[in-house]
This record gives sequence, C-alpha cells and structure tokens, in this order.
Amino acid sequence: MAAATATPQTQGMNRATSILKTPIPIVSHIIPDEAVGIQKVVPRSSDLGRVVKLLTDPYSENLIERHIHALSKLAHKYQRGFLMRDLVLVFKVLNVCADRIPIEPSYVEPMCQLLQICSFPFLKEKTSDETAYAQIVVESISQMGYLMRVPNNKVRVQLCQSLVSFYCDAEKHAKPTLEGLKPSTKEYNIKVVEKSDVAETLVKSLALLESDLEVKLNVLKVLQRFSVNSDSNCDQMLHAEAAYRICSRLNDPDPSGQLMFRCTECLWNLVERGDNQEVKRQLNNLTCLSSLRDAFCQQLTKGYSHYDRQLRNDLLVLATLVAQSKDTHFIETGFAKELVLFTTFSEVKSHNPLVRNLKLETNHEDFELKKLLMNIMVLLSSDSAFTPIMSEGRLLLALFHYIKGNESQLGPRDWSPAQFEELQLQAMATMCTVAPLMIEDYMTCQGNTRLLLLLEWCVGTEDFGGHGNSFHGTGGRGNKRAQMRHCLRLLRSMVSVGEEMIHQDLCDQGAMNLLLNILSTACQHMDEDDTIDVEMQCDMLFIVSALCEGEMHRKELFGSQGVNIVVQYLQTDPEKLNSGLGHNRLLLATVDCAWCAIIGSFQTEDLFLEKEGVFLLFDLLEVCPKNMQNVVLGCILDLCENPKTMVHINTWRGKNDRSAPNLLIEIWRTEESEMGVRRGPDSTILDIVQPLAGTLQEQQGVIPLPAHCPSQAIVDVSENMRAKLYALFCKIGFNDLPGMSTEDYVTLAVIERYLDFKVGEVWKEIKSELDQEAIRPTTADHNAIETITRAADERAKAVAQTQMDLLDNQQQQDLMDEQEMYAKVRDNHRQREKAIANWDEFVARTSNYHILKEAKRKQEMSIEASRIQTRHQKEEKFHHTEVQNLNTTTFCGRSVKVNSTPVELTGARLKPFNIHRDMQKAVTLSDSTTIIS
Repeated sequence: MAAATATPQTQGMNRATSILKTPIPIVSHIIPDEAVGIQKVVPRSSDLGRVVKLLTDPYSENLIERHIHALSKLAHKYQRGFLMRDLVLVFKVLNVCADRIPIEPSYVEPMCQLLQICSFPFLKEKTSDETAYAQIVVESISQMGYLMRVPNNKVRVQLCQSLVSFYCDAEKHAKPTLEGLKPSTKEYNIKVVEKSDVAETLVKSLALLESDLEVKLNVLKVLQRFSVNSDSNCDQMLHAEAAYRICSRLNDPDPSGQLMFRCTECLWNLVERGDNQEVKRQLNNLTCLSSLRDAFCQQLTKGYSHYDRQLRNDLLVLATLVAQSKDTHFIETGFAKELVLFTTFSEVKSHNPLVRNLKLETNHEDFELKKLLMNIMVLLSSDSAFTPIMSEGRLLLALFHYIKGNESQLGPRDWSPAQFEELQLQAMATMCTVAPLMIEDYMTCQGNTRLLLLLEWCVGTEDFGGHGNSFHGTGGRGNKRAQMRHCLRLLRSMVSVGEEMIHQDLCDQGAMNLLLNILSTACQHMDEDDTIDVEMQCDMLFIVSALCEGEMHRKELFGSQGVNIVVQYLQTDPEKLNSGLGHNRLLLATVDCAWCAIIGSFQTEDLFLEKEGVFLLFDLLEVCPKNMQNVVLGCILDLCENPKTMVHINTWRGKNDRSAPNLLIEIWRTEESEMGVRRGPDSTILDIVQPLAGTLQEQQGVIPLPAHCPSQAIVDVSENMRAKLYALFCKIGFNDLPGMSTEDYVTLAVIERYLDFKVGEVWKEIKSELDQEAIRPTTADHNAIETITRAADERAKAVAQTQMDLLDNQQQQDLMDEQEMYAKVRDNHRQREKAIANWDEFVARTSNYHILKEAKRKQEMSIEASRIQTRHQKEEKFHHTEVQNLNTTTFCGRSVKVNSTPVELTGARLKPFNIHRDMQKAVTLSDSTTIIS
C-alpha cells in the first residue's frame, strides 16, 4: 500500500539515491570464448590440405622440422576431434607419417597426438553427416587397423588405446565441442567399427608381435572389448583364424600374467558370440590342444588363488568344447591321459609327480573342476582309443567311490552333503556312458553289488533329504528319488550291453526279486506318479525284460508276481497316453516285458491268459498310436504259439462290438493307405503286376544290388506290419471269422495270398535285375522264372476275380434285402387298409339296420357252415347256445369285456381293482363266527 501511494517526488529521490550507491565495475581481464569452450571459427579443410601438400610435395618433403611443427599445430587445432568431412585428409596425413617413421623417428610424437584425437567421437556439422559420410568413416576405421604396420611400439600402443576409447567410452573422454558441431553417438561408433574390417586386421597383426609383449596385450585387450557384445566382430575375427592364433599364444612368456587371461577371455567371447562349429574347427589341432594342455596343467598345479582356479576352469571348458568335435587329438597330445589322472587322483592313489602335492579343496571352483572333469570323460569316451586309457587310470574305481548311501556325518576335509550328492549323481551319469565300455573293470569293482546296495538304500526307511540342486538332482529335493533314478539308469545301461556275465551276476544277487517288489509297490500308487516316477518304472521293466529274455529259468522266477504287475500296467487308462508324463513309454516297456518275461514259458503264459492278458493287449492295440501297434502285434503273434490263445482272440470284443479279425483288417487297410498301395474304393486290387507295392517302392524301382544287400521287396517286409498281420491270420484262420463284413472279406482275400504275392514280387525283382545287368539265365532258369511270374500274375487275377464275386454277391444280397423290406412295407399297408375296411363295415352296421340284419344272417350262415355235424340239432332235446332275436353280430356269453374309461375323462389312470381285497374290507366276521360250507 505504501508503494502504491508514493508520490512522484518520492520515487525520483529513491531512484537518485540508488544510482549513487551502485559501485562502478572494474574490468581487469577479458575472457575469450575459447576459454569457456566456445569457438566461433570451425577448423578449415584448407589447413589440412596445406599440411598434406607440405608433406607430399617433392620440394618440401625433406623439411622435417616444418613437418613436425605443422603436425603439432594441426593436432592443437583439432584437439576436440576430427570433422567427418576431413577424415580423408586426416588419414592421408597419418599414412604419410606411418611410411616415414621407419626412416625418421621424429614423426612418432605428432602421429601419436593425431591418433589420440582419433579416440574422440568424430564431429558432424549436420545431422545428415552420419549418413552422408558413413562409408568414409568405415574406411577410416579400417585405415586405423592398417596402421599396425608401423614398426613402433608407442604408435601401436596409442593406436590400440584410441580404438578401445573410440569403441567403448569415446563420449566419456571427449572434450567440449565447438559451437555448431555435435559428436557422434556411441551407437554410431560401434556400428561403424562393426562394418569395418579393423577386428580382422588386428587379429592378423598378431603375427607381427611375437616379441612385443606390451603391444600384444593391448591388441588382445582391443579384441576382447570388440568381441564381448558383437556377433559381427566375432565373425570377422573367426574369418581371420582368431581362435587358432590366440590359442597358440596362450603359453607365451608373460611376467604380468595378463596374457593367458586376455587370450581366454577372447576365446570365451568367440564361443558365446561367434560360430561354435568354426571355433571347434580352429581349436581342434595339435598346436591348440598342446597349448590348452600346458596352460591347464600349469594353472592346476601352480595356481592357488581364486583367480587361478577360475582361469583353470575356463580353460577346461574350452577343452570340453573341443572334445565335442570328431577326430580330436587329445590322445596324441597326451592331454587325455592327464585328464584321466586329474579326474581320479583324489579317489585313487597315484605316484605321478603331477599330482603328488596336489589337493582339491571344498571350495566352489574345485567342486566345479571335479564336475567338468567327469563331463569331459563322457565326451572323450566316444573315441574307442580312449577306453584303454580310462581302464589304465582306473576311472571306474574312482567313480565307484561315490556309489554309496549318503552319510550325514562327513569329515572336515570331505565334500559337503550337497556337494557329495551332486558328485554322486554326476558320477552315475558318467558311468552310464563309460561303464558299458569297460565290462571287466565293472565286474572287478563288483559294480552290480554296489548298485543293488545303493538301490536298497534308496527304497529303505533311512531318513535322508536330498538337496536336488543340480541338473541331475531334478525332483530329488527332500527324498532319494534322484539317487534311485540314476542308479536304475546305470543298471539299464549295463544290462543293455547284453553281456550274460552281468545278467547272471544280477540274478544271483537277487536283483529280480528286488525290482519286482519295487514295481509291486509302485503299481499301488500309479495315480500319483509324475514324469520321474514313470521313467523309473520304465527302467525297471526294461531291466527285467533284459534279464528274462531267452532264459526259461528267469521267466519262472518272474512268476505270478511279475504277471500281476504286467496286467496292472496294461490296465492303465488309455487317456494317459497323451498326458505328457511318459505313459506311452511305460506301456511300451510293459508290452516289452510281457514279450520277454512271460511269452516263452507255458507257466507264465497260462497265468497271463487267466488274467485276461490277451484282452488287455487287444484293448491296447485298438486305442494306441500307430507307432506302438507294431510292438503289440509282435507280442500277440508270439503269444499265439500257445493254443489256448485262439479262444481268447475269437472271444474278444472291442468298441461297438468289433471283433479281433475286424480290428486286424482295419490296421491292414490303414497301413496300405499310408504306404500308398493302389486299391479300389472297396479295397480291391487295381495293379495286377504289383499288388503289394507302395508309392516309395514304385518310385525307387529295381536297383541292382550286391548279394548281401536286401532288395526293396525284402526290406518292405520289416518296414511295415503286413507280415505280422498275415502271420496272425495264419494262426486265426481265414474262414468263418466273427464280426466280418464283405469289405473285410475282400481285404482278407489279399491277406490270404500275401506270401504268394511277396514271392512273386521277389522273382520279378530278380528278373528285372538280370535284365538291367544284361545277364541271360540258362534256358531252364529262364523258363522257371517265366513260369513263376506268370503264376503270380494269374494268382493276382484270381484274387481280383474273387473280390469281384464277393462284391457281386453282396450286391445281390443287398437287392434281396431291399425287396424284403419293400414286402414288409406292402404288408404293413395291406393290414392298414384291412383295418380301415373293418372300421367302415363296423360303422355301416351300427348306422344302417338293414346292413346289420344282413351281417347277422351271413354270420349265422357262416356258423352253420363251420359245423361238421348238424344231426344233433334235430334231436328232441336240443338247447340253442345263442340268444334268439338278438340283433348284434358279436358273440354273447356270460362274461363281458368292457374297455377302460379314457384318461381324458378321468384325469388320471385308475387304480387296479382287487375283488378279494374289497370283499375282505366289506365282510367282517367275529372270531366266534362259524361258517359251514
């Protein structure tokens, strides 16, 4: 308010007072724009042109001092970075300096200054410069790589530092830019480096740096930074054989210890971001494997720090990658023998000087080393030459050290319970691959006994909670399932070898009873099974099948308990086949167990038949996928050797009351449809010459083959199920089969002649091969071949004619059935017409009295005519049965039938009338009443 009411005189006095009090500034320094990072004058390209002319002009090319001075001024002028439009002239200057350094070392310092400026982002005057000068920038970066030819360590080191700074953190070290200029972004820098060939050039430059450790380390640092996140740079490096060049330098002398680390990191980046197959190819040679071996042994035996252990494990992973290739050189370099030694030395005592003072701790790195060593044993075991090395190093004995029940109390230097569990599971997984290769070592170590003891521990009542930490421990947290799963896998691998010595030892150790008891328990909880439970049950069934196959005594040991188990598994709900838990494998294992452990022994076969096993097999055959039908058919076919089986097959009925022959013929038709066999709409034969050939057989044709190679017609027998179906019908019969239609008999005509058709097909192939090879058989052989082929064609024609007769008969039968149906329809209409006529006659009688009298007269005449004798009517005493003068045409008697009252009138159905009950209600007699009849 005071300010608002002030007078003009007061305001003027205040303004004058404030002017007198304001101090006068004293200017002592003038600060130019360049001092605060603002420069109004952009460097001109003409300055660079004059420098290039000064360096290259023949009249001034020897003025070295002027050259140095000009280059220094140029570096000062462009200290904030080079413009994109000037890069061509800049790298002309750098190339001139690079060519003169071997003659005049004075150019080293100015060239380093220019290279240091190249570490800053390139400057752009307009946003479009990044696109307009993109190719120039890419070529300039490539030129930086070519400058590695300069034989001066200082220049090379500065070049490497500039490349790292430009690629990784150019914006961080950049100086304030000129007014009107913008630096290129980090993404743009990375993009142009990837498009250039600087990475490939740096890899090739390693050949020039054999003795320059400092430069070599800087080059490896650049390659490490380039390859850490860039697929393009990794591909360029691999194109220059980077994996081979870097790995071969692993063991070069290096007091700092950085060389091996840099090389390993570069190799790791190539594996992660580059082409793995190309890395394997470049590392799979004697030079690289020898370098890996020496580096790994050095780190393992002489490295004690955490860093040394990590580097050691990284080297072993690279060796594992090489071991995945074919035709490796681990054995030639001696690396394989040393790996076996390092795998077993902590469990098996060795006097080798490499491991005399070597001990593994319980830290994480040594634990990972142990697992990596087991893993590489699996990869190397694919080479048969590696098996004697494993046997000599007693690998199985070392792995069996972990095949025992887990103990809760361990020593201070032992693995922790979680670590021991992981090693135990990995040891069993390793033995699944290597143990079948060393049967003698396995039996020497009493492998079956150790595994069965572990299996008993798994199903025992001892309290144990698994940790389930590793990949192999899936589903094993808080239980023993992981141990049991891998133990059964190992047993399955051993019995799969087919060595009778192992089978007999397992049976002597009581493996059969143990497995059957476990399966009996598992059958009672099938609804609670998951993927792991189903897998273990499959393994147990497979082991039992392998033990019982071809051994009558073991099939008797299988006995009723085993038959009950198989029957329970065959009763599995078919809907579980698509559950994704592996029930399809479980059913396959069950059928295989029935095939191997039941069929072949009359005792177990009879028990199986009593339990309706044939019905269960046909039920499974009806609903199972096609890839399971072949196994089920084979099992049923072998079971048909028992004569009691035929009754069960003929009795079986499936869905919609279908019979077994009908199901088998349907499978035959489906099989031929998938094969592309030419059949008519009613399954008739269309191709008389090749009645069984499918599309594949026709396309391949007849190819001359050696005598030991089966022809296509022979291979066809084992590639589909038609041979099994034919053999089954040979057991069942071809006549008087239940549940068969005409179409089924048409197909059955082909099945009945399957063997004849196949024999004719083979002879036709023989004839065709002889013609293709221009071989003329003898006259007798030629006549025999012609006779056989002609007979095969006539047989096919006869079958085709039989099929047509069956179809004609069916057509005639259909016509007769149709006529019978029409006759029934006509009879129905005739009865309906008669009922209408009777009703009309009844209405007429009740409506017209004369018609009623005429009807009565005709009725009486009919009655008289129906009597045989009429003399008794003339007797003196004759009683007429009919009522006289009754004008009705109905026969009268003592009882009259009255139709019930319609429901429409009563509203509901009346209760039934019981005369005896009503009489008892109406008549009440006292106890003293006497009724005299």
